[in-house]
Parts: sequence; structure tokens; C-alpha cells
Amino acid sequence: MEAATVLVRALFVILLGLGGCSNQVPIVPSQALPAAESSFGAALQARAAEHQGQSGFRLLPASNEAFAARAELIRAAKHSLDLQYYIVHDGLSTRALIKELLQAADRGVRVRFLLDDTSSDGKDYQIALLAAHPNIQIRVFNPLHLGRMTGVTRVLGRGLNLSQQHRRMHNKLWLADSAAAIVGGRNLGDEYFDAEPNMNFTDIDMLAVGPVAHDLSQSFDQYWNSSLSKPIEQFVWRQPDEKALDKARGNLKEYLETARVEQPKLYERLLAYQQTPKLQTWLDELIWAPGIALWDAPSKVLASGEPDPHLLLTTQLGPYLQATEKDLVMVSAYFVPAPDGLEYLVGMADKGVDIRLLTNALEATDVPAVHGGYAPYRQEMLEHGMRLFELRRQPGADSPPAYSFSGSSDSSLHSKALVIDKQKSFVGSFNVDPRSVLWNTEVGVLVDSPELAAYLRELALQGMQPAVSYEVRLQPDGDGTRMVWVGEQDGEAFVLDEEPGNRWRRFNAWFARVIGLEKML
Repeated sequence: MEAATVLVRALFVILLGLGGCSNQVPIVPSQALPAAESSFGAALQARAAEHQGQSGFRLLPASNEAFAARAELIRAAKHSLDLQYYIVHDGLSTRALIKELLQAADRGVRVRFLLDDTSSDGKDYQIALLAAHPNIQIRVFNPLHLGRMTGVTRVLGRGLNLSQQHRRMHNKLWLADSAAAIVGGRNLGDEYFDAEPNMNFTDIDMLAVGPVAHDLSQSFDQYWNSSLSKPIEQFVWRQPDEKALDKARGNLKEYLETARVEQPKLYERLLAYQQTPKLQTWLDELIWAPGIALWDAPSKVLASGEPDPHLLLTTQLGPYLQATEKDLVMVSAYFVPAPDGLEYLVGMADKGVDIRLLTNALEATDVPAVHGGYAPYRQEMLEHGMRLFELRRQPGADSPPAYSFSGSSDSSLHSKALVIDKQKSFVGSFNVDPRSVLWNTEVGVLVDSPELAAYLRELALQGMQPAVSYEVRLQPDGDGTRMVWVGEQDGEAFVLDEEPGNRWRRFNAWFARVIGLEKML
């Protein structure tokens, strides 16, 4: 019996060791290259100089624009591209961007790509293939060191260090020449650019140039040079060489040519920037205003319990929220206020602040468990005068309009934005939930501009319209009240007495609530 136990333990250790190699790859710190050393960066600095220290901003709510802006910034970059993402999924949009990145690296642009380790699951070698290019460096943040080879061993490996492994880098940041940045909620993958046939996310990004872009490049450097960021080469048994990269390039070319033939409408829509670039138009449309970049310190992930408030984005954002006087509009794909957040919201509502929230309905969310953390707070928020809007499950349209809460397939809200007193706007990767506050790292930009705030607020109000969202209301019910869901279909108003959502979604939400997952959501 004892021998069997020893054997089981030995097999367990071997199993975890699969894919857990750690090659000794030198980790050399590097910094963002000065914008002024690039003709593109110098031109943007010259534009900013005309606006006395202000930064330039343009919202990118349409999926077509959000994709094209990334591709065009790759083409515009002269010396550097710094990319930071939580999720990168394979697909036409991602492969089209990879082709652009390889072409940029071929012309001498330095590419630094920082991925949360979530994206590397089972893909270490494929990721390392891209890093085989001499001008491309890839690092993974907070990597798993044991059991990287299979899904089963990864689960076991993460379970051995769950306190740190559930803390992820949720940042989304795209930087060209340290002079132009894109922040927002979109990861990289077809579902974020309305190119996925089964599910797409409604999202909002923002293009930023000027001092804010410089500050965001500093945030990237902090993460890139963090002790938590490791070269992908550390986690592959065999390093890809130039021959392997050339083969991958051939496969990429073949994939894109096949997509052009088999998915002509999607291919033409995504790659329209090649014939009709829009970057210069968007730069001419910039709104110039004071803005500040906000981000969590990467060391937030190393906290043994709740992190020090000084490390948190919310500590920087908090004073602006506390100063709200009249109007607060929140768009959060995942919304779990927790007791402290509820206290703030109720206090503001009692002071007369008009508070509106747009989040996902149970039937639309891609994470029903999060709905289980949000639902218990609705009654009290409504009792204090807050207005709650829940995006409905949207039927697909034939083609995506400039901005809509319905794309070419079923849609789910993924946006993260705040508008304070019709004056200040926050756009970034931050959801209003404990996970964004305590466990994940986030990044975003706060802009002081009535013009930008009006635009962002109007987008949020579009999502609150009865044709696309339910408004949750209280109705008298005997001596108390009950919640109802009010919407509109084909111009006719309707009222639902029961929350929309199938039994499986209800079970997920209920189970998350019963076992007390709120702080993990």
C-alpha cells in the first residue's frame, strides 16, 4: 500500500512537470523608445504642442474602426510597437494583425508583446514561433511554472498556487512609437471585432495621443520589466528557428488566402483599411482635453491578501467618483458593487445624484456566475432611486452598423466606461467588480471634456433604450415591492414578471451566490 502511495505521488509530480521546463533565458530590461525619435511620433508630438499639454482623444466604439485602428497603427509605427493583452484568440482578425506585425518587424520596428499567461494555455510553442523573429519579443505575465503542457496539468498546477494564479493581468493596451495608444475593453479575437459567427461583444475603445500616450508607455514598461513577466522562450523545450518561422509565415499566408476566398465579405470588411485607410481622418477628429492615465501597479498581483490601496487604480479614480454632484452613468459588462460599492452608490443616490447603470442581463452575459454576484444588490439600488438597465440577448444583423448593441451574431456587453457629471469620462479595462478592484490588474484613461463625455454618454444611453435593454423596476406587491423587467419589441412595450434567462443560467447564478463566490467575481 505504501509503495502504491509513493508511486502515485511520483506520477503526480511527473504529470505536473510536463510542459514545466524553465530554460535559462536572459531577461534584459528595456524601455519605451522616445516618440521624438520616430517621424510618426514627432508629428503627433507637434500636434500636441499646439494644445498646451493636452492630449487628443477619439472614441472607437465601432468594431470595424477598432480593428482598423490597430492595423493602421502597426503600419504607421516607425520604431516601436508595445502591446499588452489579457486574451488573444486565434481567428481571421488576429492572424491579419500578426501578418502586419511581422511586416513591421521586417522593416525594423521593435515589437514587445506582453500576454497574460491565460493566453498561453497549450500554445507556448506557437507563441514562441512569433518571437523567433529578431525584432519581436514576447513575455507572459504571472506564468504557471508547473504543468504547462496539457489542460489537466495546468488545472493541477494552478491549484497548487491558487492564491496567485487567480490574479491576472486584465490590461488591454496598444502603443505605437510611444506616441499613440488604444485603451478600452477589447481583447484580441474575432468575437471582439464582430467577426465571430456565434458570439460577439459590444465594446468601446479610445484612441489617445499626446502626454497620455507617453504615460501609458511608462505603464507598459512597468509591466514589461516586472519580475512577474517572463520570456516565452523559458517555457518551450525546443526553440523555434528561422526555418520554423518561415514555415509559419507560409501557413499564415495560406490561411489568409483561404479566408479571402471562403469568407469574402468578412475578409473585405476587416481588411478595408488596406484600400481606404482612416487613421489620418481620426487624428484630425481628435478631441483635445486634459487627460490622465490610470493603472494598477503590477506588484498588486503579489499581495498575499487584499493589495495595498496605494497600488490600485481605484485609489486614483476614487476622488473623482466621490466628487460626483449630479450625474453618473456606468457601463460595466460585469457589475458586482460589493458592500463598499453599494454604500457609495446609495449615498450618492440619496444626495440626489442621477445614477444609471448598463450591464448584461442574465440571458446575455457570457459569465452567468457574475450575475449571481450582482442580482442581490438590485433591490436596494432601486429602492434608493438608481436606474438599472440590462442588455438583452440581441439577434444578429446582416452586417454591423457604425455602432450598435447588435452585431452580426448574438451580442453580449463587454464595454467598461464611466461618465461623471457630463464632464469626465473614463474608458479602460476596468469592470465594477471585486475582481477588477482586488485581483486583476487594469488600465484606463480619464478625460476632462464635456464634448467627449457627451458622446460617450449618448452611446451608453443608446444601450439603455427599451428595444435593446430591459429596465429593471420595482412595482407594488402587497405590502412590499417586486422587480419587473420592462422592454419593447417591435414598438410595443412589455413587462416581464420573471427574470429572462434559461434554467442553466439561473442555476449558475444561484450556485455562485450560494457558495459565496462574490469576492472572486
